[in-house]
Amino acid sequence: MAHLLLIDDDPGLIPEQVHNAFPAPSHRVEVAATGAAGLNLVRSDPPDVILLDLRLPDQSGLEVYHGIRKADARIPVIFVTMAKTADTAIEAMKQGAFDYLFKPLDLRQVRRVVGAALEVGQRMRAPAVVTETSDADVDGAILGGCAAMREVYKAIGRVAGQDVTVLICGETGTGKELIARAIYQHSSRAKAPFMALNCAAIPENLLESELFGHEKGAFTGADRRRIGKFEQCTGGTILLDEIGDMPLTLQAKILRLLQEQSFERVGGNETVRTDVRLIAATHRDLKALSAEGKFRPDLYYRLTVFTIHLPPLRERGEDLSMLVQHYLRRCSRELGRDVQEIAPEAMERLRSYSWPGNIRELQSVVKQALLQAHGSVLLASFLPEFSTSSPEGTAPASANLELETFIRQRLQPDTHDLYSEAHGHVDRFLLTCVLEYTGGSQHKAARLLGMARQTLRLKLRDLGLHVTQSVEADDGNEA
Repeated sequence: MAHLLLIDDDPGLIPEQVHNAFPAPSHRVEVAATGAAGLNLVRSDPPDVILLDLRLPDQSGLEVYHGIRKADARIPVIFVTMAKTADTAIEAMKQGAFDYLFKPLDLRQVRRVVGAALEVGQRMRAPAVVTETSDADVDGAILGGCAAMREVYKAIGRVAGQDVTVLICGETGTGKELIARAIYQHSSRAKAPFMALNCAAIPENLLESELFGHEKGAFTGADRRRIGKFEQCTGGTILLDEIGDMPLTLQAKILRLLQEQSFERVGGNETVRTDVRLIAATHRDLKALSAEGKFRPDLYYRLTVFTIHLPPLRERGEDLSMLVQHYLRRCSRELGRDVQEIAPEAMERLRSYSWPGNIRELQSVVKQALLQAHGSVLLASFLPEFSTSSPEGTAPASANLELETFIRQRLQPDTHDLYSEAHGHVDRFLLTCVLEYTGGSQHKAARLLGMARQTLRLKLRDLGLHVTQSVEADDGNEA
Protein backbone atom coordinates (compact mmCIF):
# COMPACT_ATOMS: atom_id res chain seq x y z
CA MET A 1 0.00 0.00 0.00
CA ALA A 2 1.38 3.39 -1.02
CA HIS A 3 1.26 6.03 1.72
CA LEU A 4 0.76 9.62 0.51
CA LEU A 5 0.74 12.79 2.59
CA LEU A 6 -0.92 15.97 1.28
CA ILE A 7 0.05 19.17 3.11
CA ASP A 8 -2.42 21.79 1.89
CA ASP A 9 -4.90 24.13 3.59
CA ASP A 10 -7.48 23.80 0.81
CA PRO A 11 -10.62 22.63 2.67
CA GLY A 12 -12.11 20.51 -0.07
CA LEU A 13 -11.16 20.48 -3.76
CA ILE A 14 -7.47 19.48 -3.69
CA PRO A 15 -7.86 16.75 -1.00
CA GLU A 16 -10.87 15.38 -2.87
CA GLN A 17 -8.93 15.26 -6.13
CA VAL A 18 -5.99 13.46 -4.50
CA HIS A 19 -8.28 10.92 -2.80
CA ASN A 20 -9.99 10.28 -6.15
CA ALA A 21 -6.65 9.86 -7.94
CA PHE A 22 -5.30 7.45 -5.29
CA PRO A 23 -8.21 5.45 -3.88
CA ALA A 24 -8.10 2.94 -1.03
CA PRO A 25 -7.19 0.18 -0.37
CA SER A 26 -4.16 0.35 -2.68
CA HIS A 27 -3.33 3.83 -1.35
CA ARG A 28 -3.51 5.57 2.00
CA VAL A 29 -3.86 9.35 1.79
CA GLU A 30 -3.38 11.58 4.83
CA VAL A 31 -4.06 15.32 4.81
CA ALA A 32 -2.50 18.04 6.96
CA ALA A 33 -3.81 21.61 6.78
CA THR A 34 -0.70 23.28 8.25
CA GLY A 35 3.03 22.89 7.91
CA ALA A 36 3.45 22.02 11.59
CA ALA A 37 0.82 19.26 11.40
CA GLY A 38 2.47 17.90 8.25
CA LEU A 39 5.91 17.80 9.86
CA ASN A 40 4.50 15.96 12.90
CA LEU A 41 3.05 13.30 10.57
CA VAL A 42 6.37 13.01 8.71
CA ARG A 43 8.22 12.37 11.96
CA SER A 44 5.66 9.96 13.45
CA ASP A 45 4.72 7.96 10.33
CA PRO A 46 6.94 8.79 7.32
CA PRO A 47 4.97 8.65 4.05
CA ASP A 48 6.22 7.31 0.72
CA VAL A 49 5.51 10.58 -1.15
CA ILE A 50 4.54 14.09 -0.04
CA LEU A 51 2.43 16.62 -1.98
CA LEU A 52 3.24 20.03 -0.51
CA ASP A 53 1.48 23.34 -1.11
CA LEU A 54 3.88 26.29 -1.34
CA ARG A 55 1.50 28.65 0.53
CA LEU A 56 0.44 27.48 3.99
CA PRO A 57 -1.20 29.47 6.81
CA ASP A 58 1.55 29.01 9.41
CA GLN A 59 4.77 28.96 7.34
CA SER A 60 6.00 28.82 3.76
CA GLY A 61 6.19 25.61 1.81
CA LEU A 62 9.97 26.03 1.51
CA GLU A 63 10.32 26.16 5.30
CA VAL A 64 8.25 22.99 5.61
CA TYR A 65 10.36 21.38 2.90
CA HIS A 66 13.56 22.12 4.83
CA GLY A 67 11.99 20.46 7.86
CA ILE A 68 11.09 17.40 5.78
CA ARG A 69 14.66 17.19 4.48
CA LYS A 70 15.99 17.22 8.04
CA ALA A 71 13.58 14.47 9.07
CA ASP A 72 14.25 12.23 6.04
CA ALA A 73 15.80 13.54 2.83
CA ARG A 74 14.83 10.34 0.99
CA ILE A 75 11.09 11.12 0.90
CA PRO A 76 10.19 12.51 -2.57
CA VAL A 77 8.42 15.88 -2.24
CA ILE A 78 6.19 17.21 -5.02
CA PHE A 79 5.22 20.88 -4.75
CA VAL A 80 1.72 22.05 -5.63
CA THR A 81 1.68 25.67 -6.69
CA MET A 82 -0.10 28.46 -8.51
CA ALA A 83 1.62 29.50 -11.78
CA LYS A 84 2.59 32.90 -10.36
CA THR A 85 4.77 31.25 -7.68
CA ALA A 86 6.60 28.94 -10.12
CA ASP A 87 9.97 30.60 -9.40
CA THR A 88 9.72 29.50 -5.78
CA ALA A 89 8.92 25.95 -6.89
CA ILE A 90 11.95 25.96 -9.18
CA GLU A 91 14.08 27.08 -6.22
CA ALA A 92 12.72 24.12 -4.29
CA MET A 93 13.68 21.82 -7.15
CA LYS A 94 17.22 23.18 -7.01
CA GLN A 95 17.28 22.18 -3.36
CA GLY A 96 16.21 18.63 -4.14
CA ALA A 97 12.41 18.54 -4.52
CA PHE A 98 11.17 15.84 -6.88
CA ASP A 99 8.83 17.91 -9.08
CA TYR A 100 6.12 20.56 -9.00
CA LEU A 101 2.53 20.66 -10.25
CA PHE A 102 0.25 23.58 -11.04
CA LYS A 103 -3.24 24.20 -9.68
CA PRO A 104 -5.84 23.26 -10.78
CA LEU A 105 -4.46 19.73 -10.76
CA ASP A 106 -4.42 17.57 -13.87
CA LEU A 107 -5.19 14.15 -12.36
CA ARG A 108 -3.44 12.22 -15.12
CA GLN A 109 -0.30 14.26 -14.57
CA VAL A 110 -0.61 13.82 -10.80
CA ARG A 111 -0.80 10.03 -11.18
CA ARG A 112 2.20 9.99 -13.50
CA VAL A 113 4.42 12.18 -11.31
CA VAL A 114 3.43 10.46 -8.06
CA GLY A 115 3.97 7.06 -9.68
CA ALA A 116 7.50 8.06 -10.69
CA ALA A 117 8.15 9.45 -7.19
CA LEU A 118 6.95 6.20 -5.58
CA GLU A 119 9.40 4.25 -7.73
CA VAL A 120 12.29 6.55 -6.82
CA GLY A 121 11.36 6.40 -3.13
CA GLN A 122 11.23 2.61 -3.25
CA ARG A 123 14.76 2.49 -4.67
CA MET A 124 16.02 4.66 -1.83
CA ARG A 125 14.23 3.01 1.07
CA ALA A 126 13.94 -0.69 0.15
CA PRO A 127 16.90 -2.50 1.74
CA ALA A 128 19.32 -4.16 -0.68
CA VAL A 129 19.94 -7.20 1.54
CA VAL A 130 23.11 -9.17 0.79
CA THR A 131 23.03 -12.82 1.86
CA GLU A 132 24.63 -16.17 1.03
CA THR A 133 21.47 -18.13 1.89
CA SER A 134 17.92 -18.22 0.55
CA ASP A 135 16.42 -17.33 3.95
CA ALA A 136 16.06 -13.62 3.15
CA ASP A 137 12.43 -13.05 2.21
CA VAL A 138 12.93 -9.48 1.01
CA ASP A 139 12.09 -8.14 -2.42
CA GLY A 140 15.38 -7.13 -4.01
CA ALA A 141 17.64 -9.32 -1.87
CA ILE A 142 21.06 -10.07 -3.38
CA LEU A 143 21.44 -13.83 -3.05
CA GLY A 144 24.45 -16.00 -3.71
CA GLY A 145 27.12 -18.02 -1.96
CA CYS A 146 29.41 -18.94 -4.85
CA ALA A 147 33.01 -17.71 -4.90
CA ALA A 148 32.30 -15.07 -7.56
CA MET A 149 29.44 -13.53 -5.56
CA ARG A 150 31.53 -13.51 -2.38
CA GLU A 151 34.05 -11.40 -4.25
CA VAL A 152 31.23 -9.03 -5.22
CA TYR A 153 30.21 -8.70 -1.54
CA LYS A 154 33.80 -7.95 -0.57
CA ALA A 155 34.01 -5.30 -3.28
CA ILE A 156 30.82 -3.62 -2.03
CA GLY A 157 32.29 -3.52 1.47
CA ARG A 158 35.57 -2.07 0.24
CA VAL A 159 34.11 0.73 -1.88
CA ALA A 160 30.81 1.69 -0.21
CA GLY A 161 32.43 3.98 2.35
CA GLN A 162 34.79 5.57 -0.17
CA ASP A 163 33.35 8.53 -2.04
CA VAL A 164 34.64 7.41 -5.45
CA THR A 165 33.09 6.56 -8.81
CA VAL A 166 32.14 2.90 -9.29
CA LEU A 167 31.58 0.99 -12.53
CA ILE A 168 29.41 -2.15 -12.33
CA CYS A 169 29.84 -4.53 -15.28
CA GLY A 170 27.65 -7.50 -16.06
CA GLU A 171 25.25 -9.03 -18.54
CA THR A 172 21.66 -7.86 -18.79
CA GLY A 173 19.54 -9.19 -15.93
CA THR A 174 22.37 -9.90 -13.47
CA GLY A 175 21.17 -7.33 -10.91
CA LYS A 176 23.48 -4.36 -11.44
CA GLU A 177 21.01 -1.87 -9.93
CA LEU A 178 20.75 -3.96 -6.75
CA ILE A 179 24.53 -3.77 -6.36
CA ALA A 180 24.40 0.01 -6.88
CA ARG A 181 21.70 0.32 -4.21
CA ALA A 182 23.77 -1.78 -1.79
CA ILE A 183 26.74 0.55 -2.31
CA TYR A 184 24.50 3.58 -1.75
CA GLN A 185 22.85 2.18 1.38
CA HIS A 186 26.20 1.33 2.97
CA SER A 187 27.73 4.72 2.12
CA SER A 188 27.91 8.02 3.99
CA ARG A 189 25.24 9.32 1.57
CA ALA A 190 22.64 6.73 2.62
CA LYS A 191 20.29 9.38 4.08
CA ALA A 192 20.51 11.52 0.93
CA PRO A 193 18.65 10.90 -2.35
CA PHE A 194 19.38 8.03 -4.74
CA MET A 195 18.28 8.20 -8.37
CA ALA A 196 18.69 5.73 -11.23
CA LEU A 197 18.44 6.51 -14.96
CA ASN A 198 18.72 4.09 -17.85
CA CYS A 199 20.69 5.86 -20.57
CA ALA A 200 19.44 3.42 -23.22
CA ALA A 201 15.77 3.98 -22.36
CA ILE A 202 15.71 7.78 -22.77
CA PRO A 203 15.84 9.31 -26.29
CA GLU A 204 19.16 10.99 -27.03
CA ASN A 205 17.61 14.45 -27.47
CA LEU A 206 15.97 14.21 -24.01
CA LEU A 207 18.74 12.57 -22.02
CA GLU A 208 20.85 15.73 -21.63
CA SER A 209 17.86 17.69 -20.35
CA GLU A 210 16.92 14.85 -17.99
CA LEU A 211 20.40 14.81 -16.47
CA PHE A 212 21.38 18.49 -16.54
CA GLY A 213 18.09 20.35 -16.91
CA HIS A 214 17.32 23.16 -19.36
CA GLU A 215 16.44 26.83 -19.44
CA LYS A 216 13.13 28.21 -20.67
CA GLY A 217 13.25 28.56 -24.46
CA ALA A 218 16.29 26.28 -24.86
CA PHE A 219 14.43 24.29 -27.51
CA THR A 220 10.93 23.86 -28.90
CA GLY A 221 8.59 22.90 -26.07
CA ALA A 222 10.88 24.18 -23.29
CA ASP A 223 8.19 26.43 -21.79
CA ARG A 224 9.79 26.60 -18.35
CA ARG A 225 13.09 25.99 -16.64
CA ARG A 226 13.71 22.35 -15.78
CA ILE A 227 16.00 21.20 -13.00
CA GLY A 228 17.95 18.08 -13.99
CA LYS A 229 18.77 15.03 -11.91
CA PHE A 230 22.35 16.06 -11.12
CA GLU A 231 21.13 19.32 -9.62
CA GLN A 232 18.17 17.68 -7.91
CA CYS A 233 20.29 14.93 -6.35
CA THR A 234 22.94 17.17 -4.77
CA GLY A 235 24.43 15.38 -1.78
CA GLY A 236 23.20 12.01 -3.01
CA THR A 237 24.03 9.23 -5.45
CA ILE A 238 23.09 8.75 -9.10
CA LEU A 239 23.20 5.47 -11.02
CA LEU A 240 23.65 5.83 -14.77
CA ASP A 241 22.62 2.42 -16.06
CA GLU A 242 23.75 1.31 -19.54
CA ILE A 243 26.24 4.17 -19.75
CA GLY A 244 27.81 2.43 -22.74
CA ASP A 245 24.79 3.59 -24.76
CA MET A 246 25.32 7.26 -23.90
CA PRO A 247 26.03 9.52 -26.94
CA LEU A 248 29.62 10.75 -27.30
CA THR A 249 28.54 14.41 -27.15
CA LEU A 250 26.99 13.86 -23.73
CA GLN A 251 29.96 11.87 -22.45
CA ALA A 252 32.08 15.04 -22.50
CA LYS A 253 29.64 16.75 -20.14
CA ILE A 254 29.67 13.74 -17.79
CA LEU A 255 33.48 13.86 -17.78
CA ARG A 256 33.47 17.52 -16.77
CA LEU A 257 30.93 16.78 -14.03
CA LEU A 258 33.20 14.08 -12.59
CA GLN A 259 36.24 16.36 -12.76
CA GLU A 260 34.73 19.60 -11.49
CA GLN A 261 31.27 18.75 -10.04
CA SER A 262 29.83 21.52 -12.22
CA PHE A 263 27.83 21.88 -15.45
CA GLU A 264 25.49 24.19 -17.37
CA ARG A 265 21.84 23.53 -18.07
CA VAL A 266 20.87 23.09 -21.72
CA GLY A 267 20.51 26.55 -23.26
CA GLY A 268 22.07 28.27 -20.24
CA ASN A 269 25.37 29.96 -19.34
CA GLU A 270 25.13 29.75 -15.55
CA THR A 271 27.58 27.29 -14.00
CA VAL A 272 25.73 25.01 -11.61
CA ARG A 273 27.63 23.40 -8.75
CA THR A 274 26.64 20.00 -7.44
CA ASP A 275 27.90 17.26 -5.12
CA VAL A 276 26.91 13.86 -6.48
CA ARG A 277 28.46 10.43 -6.28
CA LEU A 278 28.26 8.64 -9.63
CA ILE A 279 27.78 4.91 -10.03
CA ALA A 280 27.72 3.65 -13.62
CA ALA A 281 26.60 0.28 -14.94
CA THR A 282 26.88 -1.41 -18.32
CA HIS A 283 26.59 -4.75 -20.10
CA ARG A 284 28.97 -3.53 -22.82
CA ASP A 285 32.78 -3.80 -23.04
CA LEU A 286 33.68 -0.13 -22.55
CA LYS A 287 37.37 -0.78 -23.17
CA ALA A 288 36.59 -2.25 -26.60
CA LEU A 289 34.18 0.59 -27.34
CA SER A 290 36.93 3.08 -26.43
CA ALA A 291 39.34 1.39 -28.83
CA GLU A 292 36.68 1.65 -31.58
CA GLY A 293 36.12 5.35 -30.90
CA LYS A 294 32.57 4.77 -29.63
CA PHE A 295 33.30 5.68 -26.00
CA ARG A 296 35.60 8.40 -24.68
CA PRO A 297 38.81 6.86 -23.31
CA ASP A 298 39.21 9.67 -20.75
CA LEU A 299 35.70 9.00 -19.41
CA TYR A 300 36.42 5.26 -19.38
CA TYR A 301 39.47 5.83 -17.15
CA ARG A 302 37.44 8.10 -14.87
CA LEU A 303 34.70 5.49 -14.48
CA THR A 304 37.04 2.59 -13.77
CA VAL A 305 38.46 3.98 -10.54
CA PHE A 306 36.76 0.94 -8.96
CA THR A 307 35.10 -1.80 -11.02
CA ILE A 308 32.78 -4.57 -9.87
CA HIS A 309 32.19 -7.50 -12.24
CA LEU A 310 28.89 -9.35 -11.75
CA PRO A 311 29.01 -13.00 -12.88
CA PRO A 312 26.30 -14.34 -15.22
CA LEU A 313 23.91 -16.90 -13.76
CA ARG A 314 25.37 -19.77 -15.79
CA GLU A 315 28.70 -19.28 -13.96
CA ARG A 316 27.26 -19.29 -10.44
CA GLY A 317 27.12 -23.05 -9.84
CA GLU A 318 24.78 -24.13 -7.06
CA ASP A 319 23.50 -20.57 -6.57
CA LEU A 320 20.86 -21.54 -9.15
CA SER A 321 19.16 -23.97 -6.72
CA MET A 322 19.11 -21.31 -4.00
CA LEU A 323 17.66 -18.69 -6.35
CA VAL A 324 15.00 -21.08 -7.66
CA GLN A 325 13.89 -21.90 -4.11
CA HIS A 326 13.82 -18.20 -3.19
CA TYR A 327 11.71 -17.14 -6.19
CA LEU A 328 9.51 -20.23 -5.91
CA ARG A 329 8.64 -19.31 -2.34
CA ARG A 330 8.17 -15.60 -3.03
CA CYS A 331 6.24 -15.92 -6.29
CA SER A 332 4.02 -18.69 -4.87
CA ARG A 333 2.88 -16.25 -2.22
CA GLU A 334 2.38 -13.44 -4.75
CA LEU A 335 0.35 -15.64 -7.12
CA GLY A 336 -1.63 -17.46 -4.45
CA ARG A 337 -0.07 -20.85 -5.20
CA ASP A 338 0.84 -23.55 -2.67
CA VAL A 339 3.90 -24.96 -4.42
CA GLN A 340 6.40 -26.14 -1.80
CA GLU A 341 9.10 -27.92 -3.82
CA ILE A 342 10.45 -28.52 -7.29
CA ALA A 343 10.71 -31.95 -8.90
CA PRO A 344 14.25 -33.23 -9.66
CA GLU A 345 13.46 -33.43 -13.39
CA ALA A 346 12.35 -29.79 -13.41
CA MET A 347 15.47 -28.71 -11.53
CA GLU A 348 17.62 -30.63 -14.01
CA ARG A 349 15.99 -28.79 -16.91
CA LEU A 350 16.73 -25.48 -15.23
CA ARG A 351 20.36 -26.49 -14.64
CA SER A 352 20.86 -27.51 -18.27
CA TYR A 353 19.80 -24.08 -19.57
CA SER A 354 22.36 -21.31 -20.19
CA TRP A 355 20.17 -18.39 -18.92
CA PRO A 356 21.06 -15.63 -21.39
CA GLY A 357 18.61 -13.35 -19.55
CA ASN A 358 20.14 -14.26 -16.18
CA ILE A 359 18.21 -13.67 -12.95
CA ARG A 360 15.54 -11.56 -14.63
CA GLU A 361 14.79 -14.46 -16.97
CA LEU A 362 14.80 -16.93 -14.07
CA GLN A 363 12.16 -14.87 -12.25
CA SER A 364 9.99 -14.86 -15.38
CA VAL A 365 10.34 -18.62 -15.88
CA VAL A 366 9.40 -19.36 -12.25
CA LYS A 367 6.28 -17.16 -12.52
CA GLN A 368 5.23 -18.75 -15.81
CA ALA A 369 5.67 -22.24 -14.32
CA LEU A 370 3.65 -21.36 -11.22
CA LEU A 371 0.77 -20.09 -13.36
CA GLN A 372 0.66 -23.53 -15.01
CA ALA A 373 1.16 -25.47 -11.77
CA HIS A 374 -1.35 -27.44 -9.72
CA GLY A 375 -0.48 -29.31 -6.57
CA SER A 376 2.42 -28.71 -4.20
CA VAL A 377 5.26 -29.85 -6.51
CA LEU A 378 6.55 -27.92 -9.51
CA LEU A 379 6.87 -30.50 -12.30
CA ALA A 380 9.02 -30.27 -15.44
CA SER A 381 5.85 -30.18 -17.56
CA PHE A 382 4.88 -26.87 -15.93
CA LEU A 383 8.04 -25.15 -17.17
CA PRO A 384 7.75 -23.02 -20.32
CA GLU A 385 9.88 -23.60 -23.37
CA PHE A 386 12.82 -21.31 -22.80
CA SER A 387 13.22 -18.25 -25.02
CA THR A 388 15.79 -18.63 -27.74
CA SER A 389 15.39 -15.32 -29.57
CA SER A 390 17.85 -12.47 -29.30
CA PRO A 391 17.24 -8.70 -29.44
CA GLU A 392 19.02 -8.47 -32.78
CA GLY A 393 16.83 -11.16 -34.30
CA THR A 394 19.75 -13.57 -34.83
CA ALA A 395 20.64 -16.81 -33.13
CA PRO A 396 22.12 -15.91 -29.75
CA ALA A 397 25.70 -16.74 -28.89
CA SER A 398 24.37 -18.54 -25.83
CA ALA A 399 22.80 -21.19 -28.10
CA ASN A 400 26.21 -22.01 -29.58
CA LEU A 401 27.68 -22.02 -26.09
CA GLU A 402 24.94 -24.35 -24.88
CA LEU A 403 25.55 -26.81 -27.73
CA GLU A 404 29.31 -26.70 -27.21
CA THR A 405 28.87 -27.29 -23.47
CA PHE A 406 26.54 -30.22 -24.13
CA ILE A 407 28.98 -31.87 -26.55
CA ARG A 408 31.98 -31.41 -24.28
CA GLN A 409 30.08 -32.85 -21.34
CA ARG A 410 29.21 -35.95 -23.39
CA LEU A 411 32.82 -36.51 -24.52
CA GLN A 412 33.21 -39.49 -22.17
CA PRO A 413 34.57 -43.03 -22.72
CA ASP A 414 31.12 -44.54 -22.11
CA THR A 415 29.36 -42.34 -24.72
CA HIS A 416 28.33 -44.34 -27.82
CA ASP A 417 25.69 -42.30 -29.70
CA LEU A 418 26.88 -38.69 -29.58
CA TYR A 419 25.95 -37.96 -33.20
CA SER A 420 22.30 -38.80 -32.55
CA GLU A 421 22.29 -36.98 -29.18
CA ALA A 422 23.73 -33.82 -30.74
CA HIS A 423 21.10 -33.90 -33.48
CA GLY A 424 18.43 -34.24 -30.79
CA HIS A 425 19.90 -31.23 -29.01
CA VAL A 426 19.79 -29.19 -32.24
CA ASP A 427 16.24 -30.41 -32.94
CA ARG A 428 15.14 -29.19 -29.52
CA PHE A 429 16.53 -25.73 -30.26
CA LEU A 430 15.15 -25.62 -33.82
CA LEU A 431 11.64 -26.83 -33.00
CA THR A 432 11.35 -24.50 -30.03
CA CYS A 433 12.32 -21.50 -32.21
CA VAL A 434 9.88 -22.47 -34.97
CA LEU A 435 6.95 -23.07 -32.59
CA GLU A 436 7.63 -19.72 -30.89
CA TYR A 437 7.53 -18.08 -34.34
CA THR A 438 4.24 -19.78 -35.25
CA GLY A 439 2.61 -19.02 -31.90
CA GLY A 440 2.36 -22.73 -31.05
CA SER A 441 0.67 -23.81 -34.30
CA GLN A 442 2.00 -27.28 -35.22
CA HIS A 443 0.30 -27.04 -38.60
CA LYS A 444 2.24 -23.87 -39.53
CA ALA A 445 5.43 -25.19 -37.94
CA ALA A 446 5.32 -28.43 -39.95
CA ARG A 447 4.77 -26.49 -43.17
CA LEU A 448 7.69 -24.14 -42.37
CA LEU A 449 9.97 -27.10 -41.52
CA GLY A 450 8.93 -29.03 -44.63
CA MET A 451 7.77 -32.13 -42.76
CA ALA A 452 4.49 -33.91 -42.12
CA ARG A 453 2.58 -32.81 -39.04
CA GLN A 454 2.62 -36.38 -37.71
CA THR A 455 6.43 -36.42 -38.01
CA LEU A 456 6.61 -33.14 -36.08
CA ARG A 457 4.37 -34.53 -33.35
CA LEU A 458 6.54 -37.64 -33.04
CA LYS A 459 9.68 -35.50 -32.75
CA LEU A 460 8.04 -33.30 -30.10
CA ARG A 461 7.01 -36.41 -28.15
CA ASP A 462 10.48 -37.98 -28.41
CA LEU A 463 12.12 -34.77 -27.23
CA GLY A 464 9.63 -34.30 -24.39
CA LEU A 465 8.53 -30.91 -25.70
CA HIS A 466 5.04 -29.72 -24.83
CA VAL A 467 3.09 -27.03 -26.69
CA THR A 468 1.43 -25.16 -23.83
CA GLN A 469 -0.74 -22.90 -25.99
CA SER A 470 -3.73 -24.29 -27.90
CA VAL A 471 -4.23 -22.56 -31.24
CA GLU A 472 -6.43 -23.09 -34.26
CA ALA A 473 -4.77 -24.54 -37.37
CA ASP A 474 -5.33 -23.11 -40.84
CA ASP A 475 -7.65 -25.94 -41.85
CA GLY A 476 -9.89 -25.43 -38.85
CA ASN A 477 -8.62 -28.48 -36.99
CA GLU A 478 -7.06 -28.22 -33.57
CA ALA A 479 -3.27 -27.81 -33.71
